[in-house]
Amino acid sequence: MSQTTEPAGLSQARTKMQQAEVYPAAIEAFSSYYRQLADGVTGIVAEDEIEPLSAPSSLADIDLSDAERAAALSEVALIRLNGGLGTSMGMTGPKSLLPVRGEETFLDLIVEQVLHARRTYDVAMPLVLMDSFRTRQPTLAHLERHPEITVDGIPLDFLQSQEPKLLAEDLTPAHWPADPELEWTPPGHGDLYPSLRDSGVLQALLDAGFRYACVANVDNLGATPSPEIAAWFIDSDAPFAIEVCRRTAADRKGGHLAVRRSDGRLVLRESAQVRDADADAFGDIHRHSYFNTNNLWLDLRKLAALLDQRDGVLGLPMIVNRKTVDPSDSQSPKVIQIETAMGSAIEAFEGAQVIEVPRSRFQPVKTTNDLLVVRSDLYERTEDGRLRAVTPEATNVDLDPKFYKLIKDFDARFPAGPPSLKGATAFTVRGDWTFGDRVVVIGDVVVDGPGGQVPDGTELH
Repeated sequence: MSQTTEPAGLSQARTKMQQAEVYPAAIEAFSSYYRQLADGVTGIVAEDEIEPLSAPSSLADIDLSDAERAAALSEVALIRLNGGLGTSMGMTGPKSLLPVRGEETFLDLIVEQVLHARRTYDVAMPLVLMDSFRTRQPTLAHLERHPEITVDGIPLDFLQSQEPKLLAEDLTPAHWPADPELEWTPPGHGDLYPSLRDSGVLQALLDAGFRYACVANVDNLGATPSPEIAAWFIDSDAPFAIEVCRRTAADRKGGHLAVRRSDGRLVLRESAQVRDADADAFGDIHRHSYFNTNNLWLDLRKLAALLDQRDGVLGLPMIVNRKTVDPSDSQSPKVIQIETAMGSAIEAFEGAQVIEVPRSRFQPVKTTNDLLVVRSDLYERTEDGRLRAVTPEATNVDLDPKFYKLIKDFDARFPAGPPSLKGATAFTVRGDWTFGDRVVVIGDVVVDGPGGQVPDGTELH
């Protein structure tokens, strides 16, 4: 009887992960994806395999009494993904510690959202962060300013895992002595599930009486504790749900929800899973009308049961990202990074649901363009830690990436803070401009030229 031999590259990768004390379930998940990769699986979701998602349930249709609100949130925990360093903006520390309103960071505002929900509804509601090795220490140090956020028996965080980058030429682990940290990559936020289980946090939440969790990115301040969505989710008896918004032209590249024809399961399709021939259909916001906000709702008891049944491996669709081992050096060796998206777990759960929510629950900050918007007077900070839009229509901000992409350059060019944007419809900057105090932007404004100083009190029309 013949015995299947494990590929040499996989054996080397498993050994490397074991030596780094990566969670066992994460190693098994990586091994599963490695075998798929070696067998030629691409992770592509073809257009002819799916149908568009029809109109889902809507948050606008939910009305609750105060007692129902409190009851809905009594068993809910908040989990926030906090593994990012904001490298796209030139940061070297946790993105969650970037000031957003005055001195208040993303993390400060999220803490206030949780504390406000506790006071308002008399619930325990723990906050748990999924940290990376790079974000853990500074984040926990910052949380020492908020000792009241701690809930007995519930850790403040757990660590996401890591996996080796694989050389594209032979699928062996990359070796990069110049910076060994670059040999590793996060496995995508689909790692949430095995890491939540193997860290012991999943069981700790269940033992403490928390049946449900709302998961979101730490840079999305719109994903506030919602008793209405909690009540809908509990009443649905669904194991898993995603909040979706209607796509606009600005969302053409974002992942969308669809229905798989072969079994009727809901699926999430990301841009990296689209073949060239389907690019137009993927970007058609009328055909595929709903995008993934990455705000998820989990029935923790059902999640634990499914993870136990599958030995910690949910079998999420694989995303193959092709990079160089040093992202800043295009001549460094070509590598493959195996990733999964946490929203793609929707297809692992029979009976999973989606709910349409307003755009206000999706306020991610991915660039300094977004940061200028949330720091400006287009939003006001409410007493519960939310940022509430003060204008009905979004204002498009487009800053010259040559001078404003990195946070240090951005801050240097707005030394007095952002200009007033509440009277603006669009704000475009080309060139190296530094803005003074009390600058006001009105209408559709383009600041163009080699650069210079915009004086204090200037009105731009």
